Amino acid sequence: MFVYADNAATTAVSKTALDAMLPALGELYGNPSSLHQKGREANLALIAARETVAKCLNAQPREIYFTGCGTESDNWAITEGARLGAAAGKRHIISDTIEHHAVLHTLTKLEKEGFEVTYLPVHENGLVRLEELAAAIRPDTCLVTIMYANNEIGTLQPIREIGALCRERGILFHTDAVQAVGHVSVDVVRDNIDMLSLSGHKFHAPKGVGAMYCRKGIKLKNFIEGGAQERGLRGGTEAIPGILAMAAALKESCEHLEENAEKVTAMRDKLIEGLSRIPCSRCNGDPDHKVPGIVSFCFEGIEGESLLLRLDMAGICASSGSACTSGSLDPSHVLLALGMPHEIAHGSLRLSLCEYNTMEEVDYILEQVPQVVRELREMSPVWMHMLETMPDPYKN
Repeated sequence: MFVYADNAATTAVSKTALDAMLPALGELYGNPSSLHQKGREANLALIAARETVAKCLNAQPREIYFTGCGTESDNWAITEGARLGAAAGKRHIISDTIEHHAVLHTLTKLEKEGFEVTYLPVHENGLVRLEELAAAIRPDTCLVTIMYANNEIGTLQPIREIGALCRERGILFHTDAVQAVGHVSVDVVRDNIDMLSLSGHKFHAPKGVGAMYCRKGIKLKNFIEGGAQERGLRGGTEAIPGILAMAAALKESCEHLEENAEKVTAMRDKLIEGLSRIPCSRCNGDPDHKVPGIVSFCFEGIEGESLLLRLDMAGICASSGSACTSGSLDPSHVLLALGMPHEIAHGSLRLSLCEYNTMEEVDYILEQVPQVVRELREMSPVWMHMLETMPDPYKN
């Protein structure tokens, strides 16, 4: 059996997205900035796509800016929030320790430019505490950036409450919602969000297209010079095929949000229940505040890389954490931020499901993972050393 369980890294392109994309690769080939018929056709399609994305987020079309990916959207939103703060004499930013590197590296760059960043702890459940956020706010705080849902452990932050606190204090609030949009209900008005980042390939659109929401009234500066696209703020001819596909995929995901969430949550919960039976295992993240599809576990006494390779041989595609850091030998910064020791964080496994997965596939995963973990432990000197100080949990 083949099982794709790495949907947090990327998803398969849906038929709906592909059908929306194909016309732009054929007869709808005009440049939307051109004044002739073909240009007007492309521009009308672009306008419709922007309206669709805006409606899915409860935003206004003019608040949606198309980008190349979620990383670009994060960079744009955070640097603009910092620039606006500096213009008002405020150079303090608040974030947390489990953000995606698109956020963390942007903040590091800003620190080198003289900004001060406070990184809130998330404690063992991966949640930001509102009282700690409130205590960290200073008179010179210009921006708070907290991700909507974590890409490794699936924890959902209290975004609405964070946004309300920021709104009350007059501070811009940005959220990296790459792992949330298309999977949970996201409403920029209800959630008090000023800026938001999303990426199409996380909800069955192709790679290479994303969007940034920026609330009306926030005055952005050019992010990419070179043309009048995206209302003069992001030069470069719009990638119409990807944009149309993303709008169609997002619309479909939002229309089926509840039924998809119910199906995926049932599979997720069965996975968690089954994997929790493995001796010396730990489920990561908050059990109650969690996106439907992400399951994160650590298994003591093994290396995550060996686990992934063995599962791949069994036909199961999984990961140990963020695909953006898959080349790193260091344990996940997210797991370390939860207070997990290095040796345990090294034995991590992330399984991320979507509505295309089935219960039969979950059963196969639950058949293979315990077997592979036990076999790896039998070859592990670390596990053998652990058995010297505790009874063998595999023996009755």
